[in-house]
Amino acid sequence: MDFLNVFGLFSVMAMLIFYALEERSSWYILAFAVACALGSVYGFLQGAWPFGVVEAVWSLVAVRRWRVKSTATLLKS
Repeated sequence: MDFLNVFGLFSVMAMLIFYALEERSSWYILAFAVACALGSVYGFLQGAWPFGVVEAVWSLVAVRRWRVKSTATLLKS
């Protein structure tokens, strides 16, 4: 296994873990967004640009979800 494969494995595993934990805290949503961005980088580095594009979009969607949930949490306080 080379570095790129390890990086991709780490990115996808992080996405899975943080997605499963999203209901616990909005910070896990942000962590999921970062993991998606890492997955996007991996996709572009390995030459699978459609995967890179989709992961970049998922990252943006997750950041928006994090912002909405964080704002709602602040308004409740």
